Amino acid sequence: MAARDRAGRLQVREVILLPVAWDDIGGLVDAHERFLAGALVESDVRDSVLDSWKRCRSVGVTPHQLVVTYAPDLVLDERFLRAADPVLIQLSASLANVDMAIALCDGQGRMIQRLGGERRLRERLDEVNFAPGFDASEPVVGTNGVGTALAERNPVYVVGREHFADCLQPFACAGAPVRNPLSGRIEAILDLTCLRDNGDPVMVRMVREAAHTIEARLLEQSSERERALLTAYRRAAGQGAPGWLRQPGHPVAGDGGVRDLGRVDLAVLREKAEELIASPSRTLDEVTLSGGRTATLLRRPVEGAAGETGVVVEARVLGGPRLRPAPVTAPESAPESDTAGTMTGTAAAPPPPGTGIATVSPPPVVMCTVVPAPPKTESVDGDGAGAEGWLLLVGEPGVGRLAVLARRRLELLHDASVRIGTTLDVTRTAEELAEVTVPRFADFAAVDLPDSVLRGEEPGPVGADTPLRRVALRTVHEEIHLYGVGDPVEYLASTPQARSLETRQSVLEPVLSEAGGWIAQDPARLERVLSAGIHSLITVPLRARGTTLGVVSCYRSEKPAPFEDDDLSLAQELAARAAICIDNARRYTREHNTALALQRSLLPRGRPEQSAVEVAYRYLPAQAGVGGDWFDVIPLSGARVALVVGDVVGHGLHAAATMGRLRTAVHNFCSLDLPPDDLLTHLDDLVGRLDRGEGWAVDGTPDSGIVGATCLYAVYDPVSRRCTLTRAGHPAPAVVAPDGTVEFVDLPSGPPLGLGGMPFETIELELAEGSQLVLYTDGLIEDRHRDIDTGLDLLRTVLACADRAPEETCEAVLGALLPAHPSDDVALLVARTHALGAEQVAQWDLPSDPAVVSLSRAAVTGQLAAWGLDDLAFSTELVASELVTNAIRHATGPVQLRLLRDRALICEVSDGSSTSPRLRRARTEDEGGRGLFLVAQLTERWGTRYTPYGKIIWTEQPLP
Repeated sequence: MAARDRAGRLQVREVILLPVAWDDIGGLVDAHERFLAGALVESDVRDSVLDSWKRCRSVGVTPHQLVVTYAPDLVLDERFLRAADPVLIQLSASLANVDMAIALCDGQGRMIQRLGGERRLRERLDEVNFAPGFDASEPVVGTNGVGTALAERNPVYVVGREHFADCLQPFACAGAPVRNPLSGRIEAILDLTCLRDNGDPVMVRMVREAAHTIEARLLEQSSERERALLTAYRRAAGQGAPGWLRQPGHPVAGDGGVRDLGRVDLAVLREKAEELIASPSRTLDEVTLSGGRTATLLRRPVEGAAGETGVVVEARVLGGPRLRPAPVTAPESAPESDTAGTMTGTAAAPPPPGTGIATVSPPPVVMCTVVPAPPKTESVDGDGAGAEGWLLLVGEPGVGRLAVLARRRLELLHDASVRIGTTLDVTRTAEELAEVTVPRFADFAAVDLPDSVLRGEEPGPVGADTPLRRVALRTVHEEIHLYGVGDPVEYLASTPQARSLETRQSVLEPVLSEAGGWIAQDPARLERVLSAGIHSLITVPLRARGTTLGVVSCYRSEKPAPFEDDDLSLAQELAARAAICIDNARRYTREHNTALALQRSLLPRGRPEQSAVEVAYRYLPAQAGVGGDWFDVIPLSGARVALVVGDVVGHGLHAAATMGRLRTAVHNFCSLDLPPDDLLTHLDDLVGRLDRGEGWAVDGTPDSGIVGATCLYAVYDPVSRRCTLTRAGHPAPAVVAPDGTVEFVDLPSGPPLGLGGMPFETIELELAEGSQLVLYTDGLIEDRHRDIDTGLDLLRTVLACADRAPEETCEAVLGALLPAHPSDDVALLVARTHALGAEQVAQWDLPSDPAVVSLSRAAVTGQLAAWGLDDLAFSTELVASELVTNAIRHATGPVQLRLLRDRALICEVSDGSSTSPRLRRARTEDEGGRGLFLVAQLTERWGTRYTPYGKIIWTEQPLP
């Protein structure tokens, strides 16, 4: 800790703070240690706390050893203490039965006072130097209620392990900044601290309301100058203090009955008087009021007894009912300023909770509507209506409510820039605009957009006749009678919204009850809207990059003053910022949908016709968007099937396009009936060429290549029940036996595609009928919160179930292993094997003797008759005869003839030669060369595949 030497200078000592054990809570288990170790903990820690941890780490705060500074004789100025002391006393009394300490710190985070708390809590706080004189700022002691509230400039709640320093983890604390209501500067930090087990998020509301109350009391003190000026004005007018005071909106008793200006008229007068006070060059203004009345505002200088100088604004109303002062006696004590800036006899009330720290009471503005000034004069028109001068406002030029309003508007625009556009979702961005607008600017806000914008399309010309949809609606209370979210909206041409869209200009309707074009939209509904108190409207088109995207409507009801030109400018600025964010979200939606459509078009559509396996598959894109994972089920010759799963690194259009190229290449290589290792060798060579930029884009620039890809390729033969597998840097597949036993195939892992130079190894398995072969990408078993071994163990546990259909297996695997927000694509392919029985296979070994050709024809005819396929006897007999003849005449080694009855009739002739026959056009005088031509004409498909011992010529004919 720190101490002072004989000269009183500050001496800093190192404080060793040992970690305190405590019970982990919620998602914070081990998050602190993992963060210090460099692991990602975004899903386990609140954003504000994680930001604080990062700041602490960047300035070098160590959680196990802190250097806490001490400064003696810290004080706050008397003005602040006069405002804060009563609030602290009241807060301490309310917490008398709660073991909780109150701390007041200065604007640098150094503690000035500490109140309350039982002895045990105070001792614990002393042990960690959370005491007067010590520095509690975030760069010194890490995340805590004082320092983090100062850094965030907003109320915060920190509990337990959310503290960066180990020694603070047994505590829970809530802190809030206390601002100067005029300048917005943070004067102090108010904090509530208790033991973690006693913590409650309601502490945030308590400390925030206390901070608001201190701010209101600070604002009240600034009215003393205005009070002195008011006294001087009354003396000049021959009136002794305190005079007659009343609140606006109450009737004034006159000779002819009870009459009064409406709340809208009073609000207009007050706003104009504030402008007049703030403008030193103007002395007179004229305001048109309702009922045919006109008010003249006169600005006059005034000087107090102690030399205070200021100005007052008098109002004289001409026309309409006559106004006379009513002698209502005010309290003898100096009146205080309420939250509306009106001089009343009641104390200032703090702003309602939840409105934010920036929403503080405005500076004192004195409204005295019944203090007569010069003698009244009769109107010149002789209608009996009088013009009587009365004090409207008193203040100091350049200082007053307008300054606070200007600061509030700047704060609102700053908050809008921070809070609008946090996502690339059109609907959420519109909701953020409404949330920022209400209640700080308007009481109701509605955002209407065309459906094309929601889909990410170009909206085209948006005009008065464009159908819109209510996308976002924010209100101060539920009964609004406006169109709800999701409702289609078609505005009439006379409405402010339609005029705004048509002219691309903002429209202000200060008095909605007089806006016939607005009411014509839906008279019954909008009459109820007016009855609910909504009285003023601003509509602003949402325009970005020369395109109109929709319209936002701001309504006012709770605030008596109507919208005016300054509000229109602010609404335009808010809408302009939001429109850019909405357009960005729209463009992202379009690009995302395009990439998703491309990827979906490149992935398999439906299941191919084959009998070797029963398949089920799933593809789930990552939270970041489309990616490069793919899978395939490709029928091969001889009733075999190829199972493929691949993964291209990255996300977006490039990954999806690359995936499509590789998938097409695999299909092409499969058509050649290449062995699995040869196929991956060709694919590896292709990827290598692309990475080296041997491909060229349309514009002539080198192709960007592939940043990385893996692949697993397997071929299953239902006749022999053997499966041949090979892989290139891909996770090994799992085999689930019919009894539920799970084994991961011990398959050598070749290098990822594109590296070249290394051969790919294959293994061959014999699978029992009903076995399941499970292929997947690494996104299923590995993420930033789970290593691959843990994922494999979990996958083994989920797969260990006998007699489960592939669809059920997919659901079980995804339900157990898929994270809530996957950071990588997931492709899953489950294939349950079938076998072709002996009754579906006929096979003959033939000697290399031309005489066996006739025997082979007879054998084929007899077998087809046994299968009931006599209709195919002629063509099959001819095909078998030609293939056997070619094998005996042109090839070497043993010759074998095989018939398979599957979805098609398959005829295969194998020999020991690697020479491949080819189809050619025989000339008229040629005696041979027509055999394969006849085979091609009589069959649906034919081809050649190579084996380790020779080749196989195969044909397929559709069954009748």
